[in-house]
Amino acid sequence: MVLQSSLKNCLQLSCVLRTPKAGFRSTTSGSLIIQSTSNDVYQNLAVEDWIHDHMNLENRRVLFLWRNSPAVVIGRHQNPWQECNLRLLRQKNIKLARRRSGGGTVYHDLGNINLTFFTSRKKYERMENLKLVVKALKALRPQLDVHVTDRYDILLDRHYKISGTAAKLGRTSAYHHCTLLCNADKFVLSSALKSPYKGLKSNATPSVPASVKNLFEEDPSLTCEMLLDAIAEEYATQHQTDQHITLINPADETVLPGINNKTKELQTWEWVYGKTPKFSISTCFNMVYKDSVLDVKVDMDVKHGRIEVCNIDLPEQWLPPALSSELVKSLTGSKFCPNETTALATTLLRVCPQDEELQSRWNVLCENMTMLM
Repeated sequence: MVLQSSLKNCLQLSCVLRTPKAGFRSTTSGSLIIQSTSNDVYQNLAVEDWIHDHMNLENRRVLFLWRNSPAVVIGRHQNPWQECNLRLLRQKNIKLARRRSGGGTVYHDLGNINLTFFTSRKKYERMENLKLVVKALKALRPQLDVHVTDRYDILLDRHYKISGTAAKLGRTSAYHHCTLLCNADKFVLSSALKSPYKGLKSNATPSVPASVKNLFEEDPSLTCEMLLDAIAEEYATQHQTDQHITLINPADETVLPGINNKTKELQTWEWVYGKTPKFSISTCFNMVYKDSVLDVKVDMDVKHGRIEVCNIDLPEQWLPPALSSELVKSLTGSKFCPNETTALATTLLRVCPQDEELQSRWNVLCENMTMLM
């Protein structure tokens, strides 16, 4: 497999992909294999959007190969608080992204491969794509026990999930993307995809938990590069194209006009969190203060990622009702976000009575509120 990375090849790509609307030809046909030079999840998801929105796929197939630095990627209709441990993600600097396809939540790192199969909607067939991946794996290592399930997962040894699937079907274009576990950090994977948030009720699409395994555990000689090359070779054979992988830079506007705006949109709070389907939280937490433990009940409705209704139930003698009401009033309409809640609490503290005991209690309450987020 030859990896093309020169400026010449980038210029060749811009000619091959050119259509009148986006500066690329619509008369091109055949198959194309592209690999991203970036490990940024937002840039790579933006490439998917760009190809889907701008390429003429009527007579063309495209395989897009990409890998990400640590990231959790949720489906279009999912709730991040329900799907993952956001506190852990913040601590470990793991990015959170929302893709435009449906399906469940996945963890990405450099030990994980991502494959996106683009076709016209009429030619969309994800089972065939997954069979292609299995065939490539078997060609590389015939002893591997891998097969595709009716749920469009790929299992290793009849039990362990090594690949999950999601898709987007447009009016004329479609894509199917899947993951492939080679040597991902399973400890971080399981920790990141375990939600610690209690009392959350949501109609968002839930993920289906599964036992996972790395291909590396079955055969330590396997690498991501070997798997990418094997899949690209099988793809080229089945779709009668050459085996060259064309490298593209997802920030290159000369090849992908408008791509950086797509990347920026995928990074916004409004997209990642604000697109979460409406949900509610009804929970109690034990607030430890000096030598006492206080039970606090919190009820909230959250819509578009913002607190729509908020109630905090705690004894009057612990915090004056006026202060508690002021906190509820400030939270209502704000982002369901620890940073915003902390900023609001800090602002309100300035107008709080200059009572050291009262301010200390206020800080403990606000710290516990941010733990819900």
